[in-house]
This record gives sequence, structure tokens and C-alpha cells, in this order.
Amino acid sequence: MEEIVHAVVRTVVSISIVMVFSTWFGKQLNAHINLYNFALSIIIGSFIANMGFDINLKFLPMLAAFLTLVLIFFLFSFISSKSRVIRKWLSGKPVVVIDNGKILDDNMKKIRYTLDDLNQQLRELGIFDISEVEFAILEVSGKLSVMKKTKYQNATKLDLNPAIQNENFIFPKELIMNGKIIEKNMDAQYSNAWLMNQLNKRNLKLPDVHYAVISSTGHLFIDHYKDHISSPIDNE
Repeated sequence: MEEIVHAVVRTVVSISIVMVFSTWFGKQLNAHINLYNFALSIIIGSFIANMGFDINLKFLPMLAAFLTLVLIFFLFSFISSKSRVIRKWLSGKPVVVIDNGKILDDNMKKIRYTLDDLNQQLRELGIFDISEVEFAILEVSGKLSVMKKTKYQNATKLDLNPAIQNENFIFPKELIMNGKIIEKNMDAQYSNAWLMNQLNKRNLKLPDVHYAVISSTGHLFIDHYKDHISSPIDNE
């Protein structure tokens, strides 16, 4: 009888712990589906199963190990939120597999991504003719993001007014992230001097900018660290 009570108590405590952990970090794990978070989810499941059901293992050492794991995850999350390099190291980075309608064989070989994989994921997106694709990016989650060629895209309200259409599409180019210039994305057209001039026109300094990107229409989008929103919408 004592063993049964012991097992019940361990299970209740273990489930309570994982519910608290899920409340704190569940959205982050689900939003950032990558190999690091996938492995972490498996480890957490193993810890909770052993803590709850394996009465041969001492509960307190298991709990201490689990809390250590949570602490490490929190530290990695905090560090990666401050460093783009660490984020790439932990999560990986998206890979372009089709650019301007051309399949990038070298990129596919690097990630061991086959034409069968590509065609399967295109079919899952409702695309059965690869010639319809302008850009395709394999995200760190393993999902394929696709932009069709203009003539194959669905009509929008913008299409109803040809006078305001932008016929020239460019791939979005990130220029600033977390207050730091992404040097490898700078070129003759979008140089450091041009970027600083744009910031000066907006009375901004580099540390004030959270994110800056050249959109697909060629416009500069800038997001500030201080958005001056006194009452954001509550979506809960």
C-alpha cells in the first residue's frame, strides 16, 4: 500500500512540475520547432516519466537534475535572445533551395535534402508543378516556405488597381537585428552609409533599432525597441 501511495504522490508532483514548466516555456518550444527544442522535449518527457513511475530511482536527485535542465534551457534561451550567432548555432538557419525559379543543388546537398523531399513538400502545399515556384526556403522546423511566381499567385485587392502594382519583386534583405548591422547583407545599393542616413532621417540611432529589413517591394521597414504603445491588445 505504501508503494502505491508513493507512486501516486510522485506522479502528481511530476505532472504538476511539467504543467508549470509548460506554462512558462510551452509557447517558446512550440513556436521554435528545431532540433534543439525537439531533443529537449524528449529529455523532459524522459525525466517526467522516470520521476513519476520509476520508484527504484530516488525522487529528489531526479528533481534536482530536472531543475538543472530547466535552468540550462532558460540560460540558453536568454543568451540566444541576445546573440544572433548563438541562435543560429542552437536552432540552425533556413536554407534557400529554389532561387529565382532555379533549384540550388549545392544547398540541397549540404543539408541532404533530395528532389523527392522537395517535390513531396511542394505537393503538400498544393503545388504540383515546380515551374510555378519563384522562391522556396527550408525552415529550421523542416517545413518548406514557398513564394510562387507572380503569374501563379492568387489575386489580391492590390491586383485590382494596376497603377499601384510593384512588378519588381526582391527577396527581403535583413539589415539590422537586435541593434546590430548584418554586414554580409550590405552591398553597393544598401550600404552602411545609406543605412545610417536612413536612421538619421528618422532621428534614430543604431541601438534604438530592434529590426530593419528591405521588404519584397523595396521599402525599408524599421521596428524600434521602444514602440510607445501604452496599452497593447490582450490576446489571452
